[in-house]
Amino acid sequence: MITYILGKLIEKTPTKIVVESYGIGYEINISLNTYEKIPNEENIKICTYLQRKEDSDILFGFTSRIERSIFQQLISVSGIGPSTARTILSSISPKEIQDAVWSEDVNRIKSIKGIGLKTAQRLIIELKDKVELFDKKDIDLSGENFDIKKEALLALSVLGFSKSKAENVVSKVYFENQDIELQELIKKSLNKL
Repeated sequence: MITYILGKLIEKTPTKIVVESYGIGYEINISLNTYEKIPNEENIKICTYLQRKEDSDILFGFTSRIERSIFQQLISVSGIGPSTARTILSSISPKEIQDAVWSEDVNRIKSIKGIGLKTAQRLIIELKDKVELFDKKDIDLSGENFDIKKEALLALSVLGFSKSKAENVVSKVYFENQDIELQELIKKSLNKL
């Protein structure tokens, strides 16, 4: 899996960028949200998600890990593929997606081109628990500033543990040692779950 690419920005359009890294040019599909946040600098770092298909590999790029995480949550919903997820992220910001899911605002999600009532309802139902892993007050969607406990909770939810049980264990482990590294926090929490 390609997690990020650090390189020279060669081309930038509202739907894709080309980044050259060590002599290889990577074509990366982006949302309008990402397009607006990519700096017009020569060297950039872009978080990526690689979609493997039978006949091709497609890279999607994001300015933050949080936006990439929301993209991955969106494509986990039945009936939403990478193209639809990119359309959603082009229509509304990651923060607006989270707010719509938290408040169960079906009309907000349904207003996105290509999203009908049933898909909007399914999206809210399937993402309600996952999106709540990010605390509304603490999250900074423009950068990397969500704390270690939230990253650990996200990792544990991906591994299939329930949010409430994982939250209690992670909080206890973190309380015992607030200088703990993320990897160690996840390992110790797994041992107690």
